[in-house]
Amino acid sequence: NILCLTSMQGNITVDNGARVDAVEAAMAELTVSVSGLQSGKTYTVTIPEGTVTGYDNSPAGEVSISFSTKEEVSFEDQEISESLVTPDPIPAAKKLYDYLRSIYGKQTLSGAMAHVAWNTDEAEWVHKFTGKYPAVAYFDYIHLAASWMDYGDITPALDWWNAGGLIGASWHWNVPRNSSETDSNNFTCDAEDNEFNVTEALREGTWQNEFMHESLEKITGYLKLLQDEGIPVIWRPLHEAAGNTYTQWHSGAWFWWGADGAQAYKKLWIYVFNYFKDAGLRNLIWVWTTQTSSFDDVDFEFYPGDGYVDIIGRDAYQDQTNSVDALNLASQFSAITQFSAHKMVTLSEFGGMPDMADQWNAGARWLYFMPWYDYDLGEAGYNSENHSSADIGWWNASFASDVVISRDELPADLFE
Repeated sequence: NILCLTSMQGNITVDNGARVDAVEAAMAELTVSVSGLQSGKTYTVTIPEGTVTGYDNSPAGEVSISFSTKEEVSFEDQEISESLVTPDPIPAAKKLYDYLRSIYGKQTLSGAMAHVAWNTDEAEWVHKFTGKYPAVAYFDYIHLAASWMDYGDITPALDWWNAGGLIGASWHWNVPRNSSETDSNNFTCDAEDNEFNVTEALREGTWQNEFMHESLEKITGYLKLLQDEGIPVIWRPLHEAAGNTYTQWHSGAWFWWGADGAQAYKKLWIYVFNYFKDAGLRNLIWVWTTQTSSFDDVDFEFYPGDGYVDIIGRDAYQDQTNSVDALNLASQFSAITQFSAHKMVTLSEFGGMPDMADQWNAGARWLYFMPWYDYDLGEAGYNSENHSSADIGWWNASFASDVVISRDELPADLFE
């Protein structure tokens, strides 16, 4: 059990203008916390001889540790991957991805989430009060296991595509909590009190594994219906995996797919990716989402890797614990571009944010944006201009900006 007495800790130094903030010795590990680091520099931490002692007060020899920090990368310096991670994508998917690359950092696509699952009600509400449609209609396969939801009827997505709008889809992957649960109305995607987990789902022969394969087979069939129509899908599964794992609450993942930790989650993501690839799905543009409960979170440990992701999304909400302005959002955007220099960054889900013109002018150059739907708007018959995530005033201010692209401004050749 090594020791580093308080009187000796001041001997530890770091060069190039950085500073030592704290020193902690425990068992066989010495932790030195430093701050004041700048990008693109090399630093050396020096621990002089005798600063650390071990068994019988024997002194440790001098140790020096050198390390370098990454050069800061702005979105202008990003070298975005030229091709999709899906091998041999359908022509419309490649054309869409090329278009996304061409507008990235110059303009941003507007988007609207389906109200609950499989409709364009929110997009119609935006048009009703603004005269413009969002460019992207996002759907959700949340009710995949429910017998009353017919995802085989692709009319909502097909009509939107034929009207010149882009398609996105998420998947709240609802599962039975235990092996005896058969009522799909009681299935959940929550992590709490749930026997369905990644480890068991990836283990051959378990009931979780059997259900996982049933789900993957079913959703592959539905996504192929869109592929058969030549429709690419901006595909966002397994979102917000870290949940509260890294927040001040440390209460773990919100969803079952993140509850077994980052390594298990990445195995699941890659398993699903390969399943779809082997099944012949070639119309997907993959979006991985960072989680959102606290803006100091660092959940990049959950990132599956550049070979399995086309776009990195950020989900952000303003509530009683998070007060967010445009500069804060720009900082979040920048943090993600620092993490990956090869992937476009988007605001994949949000609520209560400054309008898009303010965000953009502050430096948040999202590829697209999508406010979450209002759970009560349907009860009001879509006649109110109020909204829990982005009201009509927000939409009007955003559409007034030249950088925001509405459906009528999309290139017609994307849909040929």
